[in-house]
Amino acid sequence: MARALGLGRSETYELIAAGELEVVHIGRCARVPVDSAEAYVDRLRRG
Repeated sequence: MARALGLGRSETYELIAAGELEVVHIGRCARVPVDSAEAYVDRLRRG
């Protein structure tokens, strides 16, 4: 997701911590659902 939006790892984790992105844990891996990323982009577009 970070690569798709052109974000760095730190910025991605900051967005997760701020509640801007939802995260789903699968084992030890953290994944951002596509609909969460799309909702984030929509919020950015609306200003």
